[in-house]
Amino acid sequence: MSLIVSTTNYAAAIRPLQVLVMVVAVLFFARVLRVASLQARPTEDHVRSRRRRRSTLALEFIEPSERSGERVDVEIGVTIGRSGECDLALQDSYLSSRHARVANDEGDLSIEDLGSTNGTYVNQELVRGRVHLERGDVVQVGGVLFEVVR
Repeated sequence: MSLIVSTTNYAAAIRPLQVLVMVVAVLFFARVLRVASLQARPTEDHVRSRRRRRSTLALEFIEPSERSGERVDVEIGVTIGRSGECDLALQDSYLSSRHARVANDEGDLSIEDLGSTNGTYVNQELVRGRVHLERGDVVQVGGVLFEVVR
C-alpha cells in the first residue's frame, strides 16, 4: 500500500512541473514566431526607398550614338517630335513634328503615338493606343531609340 501512496505523491508533484514546462515551451515558440514575423516585414525605410526608386523611371538614349547614355527624366509628360514646341525636339527625318508622348502615371511610364507617319514602337511592336512601359523596354520613335531605365 505504501507503494501506491508513493506513486500518487510522485504524480502529484510531477504534474504541475509538466504543465509549467508546456506553458514555457508555448510562450517560447510564440516569441520566436513574433520575432520572425517582425523581421520578415519590410521596414519603413525599405518601403520608402522602393517607392522612390519606382518614381525614377526615365528614358535613356541608345541612338543616335552622339546622345547615347543621355537620360531624359519624365516628371509629368514629355512630347517627342521635330517641332520646336515639343518638350524633346529632335532633328530626325523619320520623326513627325509631334510624334509621341511619354507620360508619368504615378511613377509608371506610358507612351502613346500622336498620329505619326512612321509609328512608335515598343520592343519592335507598333504602339496602338497607350502602352505601359517597363524597365528595360526599348522605345523607337522615328530613327531614335530609347531604353526605359531607373
